[in-house]
Amino acid sequence: MARARAAGARGRPGRCGLGGRCGLGGRCGRRALLACAAWTAGWVLAAALLLRAHPGVPSERCTDEKSRRILAALCQDYRGGALGGDLCEDLCEAGQLRYRRCLYYERGKKVLQADWRGRPVVLKSKEEAFSSFPPLGLLDGQPEAGGQDLPEAELLVLAAGEARSALGLEPAEGGLSRLELVRRGPPRRGQLASLWALLQQEEFVLLSLLRGRSPHAPPVLGSCGHFYAVEHLAAGSPGHRALFPLGPDGGRRGQARAVSGVALSFLDMVRHFDHDFAHRLHLCDVKPENFAIRSDFTVVAIDVDMAFFEPKMREILEQNCTRDEDCNFFDCFSKCDLRAHRCGAQRANSNLQVVCDKIFRHWFSSSRGSSAVSSPLRGQLRAAVQECAAPGAQGAPRVLGRLRSLLQAVLRELRDGEELRPGARSHPRGDSHHGTPGAARKAPAGLSHHPFE
Repeated sequence: MARARAAGARGRPGRCGLGGRCGLGGRCGRRALLACAAWTAGWVLAAALLLRAHPGVPSERCTDEKSRRILAALCQDYRGGALGGDLCEDLCEAGQLRYRRCLYYERGKKVLQADWRGRPVVLKSKEEAFSSFPPLGLLDGQPEAGGQDLPEAELLVLAAGEARSALGLEPAEGGLSRLELVRRGPPRRGQLASLWALLQQEEFVLLSLLRGRSPHAPPVLGSCGHFYAVEHLAAGSPGHRALFPLGPDGGRRGQARAVSGVALSFLDMVRHFDHDFAHRLHLCDVKPENFAIRSDFTVVAIDVDMAFFEPKMREILEQNCTRDEDCNFFDCFSKCDLRAHRCGAQRANSNLQVVCDKIFRHWFSSSRGSSAVSSPLRGQLRAAVQECAAPGAQGAPRVLGRLRSLLQAVLRELRDGEELRPGARSHPRGDSHHGTPGAARKAPAGLSHHPFE
């Protein structure tokens, strides 16, 4: 960029109008044109580098044509015995797993929507091609169709080692031995190579570890080669006024009930990730697009590429620094020790603070207009969210408890208001904490305006 500016400075044409040189064979005009071209090329190059480096900018265009080519290459490798998996037969031979559309490409990652036996699923891989993943060294010297002679204990050690590298956990800490990834059928060469490619993907390892242990993470449904499938859920939107699609219209009361139910599920997810595993699970990329809502309002973290257990989080944060800003890793912050020029290994903010800041603020910070919720309760909730979202907020358990109590009070007030309306049916009481379905919590429409206005 410095060179581009220099070229631009040298190529300013204004001086030509002050002297008489422009008529000397048009040299000044040609020099100005070349300088302008160099200046433009410099800025184009600089912009391209910035776009490439920016983590939130897709690296390539998401197209159906390319997505189909990627899956065709996957099936070609499957038929040649290079890879395997429990979904390959349905994808490549039986036609039971059908591609529908491309969702997004980003920095090599491919995310595709498909239908699997009538069920919408998402196919994901951090790389486009199977050959992009390092081969499994244990297969060296094995016959092309081999692999069945490899000891299962040795495979488990390898799998646990890769999982430890991905998550920063010792095998006993996170129950990594329960991944059971090597037991998906006879250990043929292609299946082992596919397992190895899957183990290079941190999100796959984390979701496999959480399977059956968390309602807030989508289970891995199966895999083919380096692609794995999870359930398809409607994700949130970056739009300020419509963060999540919440079903058929239920008016202001219905919207307020839905938002309160979803917010309670966010609080349950925060508590769950903080306390229910051997180590705290940190969410370092909190935005609506990375979460989805089930029909019972349960929040699901559908993109956990930037989720880390405590040991890995400490390793990531503990870097060299000259100021606090150097210790920011997306939504996970620590403080810079200016004497040691080293970032602290302890995260300074929390999952709760980031959820309040980036999700709840959009729902509960407005004081304008009428509402289905009483003004005093709305004001208390707004104050609690602002306290929770403030940088360096202290007393997280107390704040979480206060938010939960206020949201439950909102649901009670809405339910009581419905029961007092003439001709209104009484609604069964759903569990407002865990997001269990009930007629009182039937999902209303996506938010076209602020839910508490």
